[in-house]
Amino acid sequence: MFYDLIASMLRPIGWWGRLRVEGLEHVPETGPLLVVPNHDSQWDPVLVGLAIRPRRRVRFLARANLWHVPGLGPALNALQQLPVTRGTGDSAALDRAVEALWAGDAVAIFPEGRLSWGEAVRARSGVGVLAGRCSAARVVLCAVEGTTAYVRWPRRPRVTVRFMAPASGQPRPGEDPAALAARLLQDLRDRVPVTPAGRRAIVGGPPRVRQAMERRRLAPRAGD
Repeated sequence: MFYDLIASMLRPIGWWGRLRVEGLEHVPETGPLLVVPNHDSQWDPVLVGLAIRPRRRVRFLARANLWHVPGLGPALNALQQLPVTRGTGDSAALDRAVEALWAGDAVAIFPEGRLSWGEAVRARSGVGVLAGRCSAARVVLCAVEGTTAYVRWPRRPRVTVRFMAPASGQPRPGEDPAALAARLLQDLRDRVPVTPAGRRAIVGGPPRVRQAMERRRLAPRAGD
């Protein structure tokens, strides 16, 4: 399949990062699965996908503008990834993710909704919404460390991807989505601290990133 072909082509990235995978026993081989990683580097989806591949194929909720990159959109569709428009309350994207979960797929969503850039980011409610709408889904946290060093050539990174059950427990019936998202993110950040991305590792990101985030902050939003 196309997914397996791409995974094979990306294996050198894991080799260069000296990828170490822990906790795969927490990843069920079948059934609805909600994978919840931290997000400090653009390389995180690739390394999470490589790490979990011995057990599952994973479908990420990824920012929709990636589909506008020439040639990348068709590849993401072939990989069955799920586009979501950030900051707009994209209910259609959540509906597609819920359908995928009920179909028995593994769906990954970053609770922070964006790169941390080395700063604490509040949890977005999307992960809580998905867990609430697919009660059969097992939640597995995914602590990713070392991916921010990929840009620091020629130094090789040391990447660890660790799968684990939430320390605070699986979602509870009727649990508020925002509260659930917040506690899952806290469980993650208790295991892996926020780390700035970029070659210079500037906390908060370079000026262009700060400016873009400020524009998004000031822009009207339809919801979480």
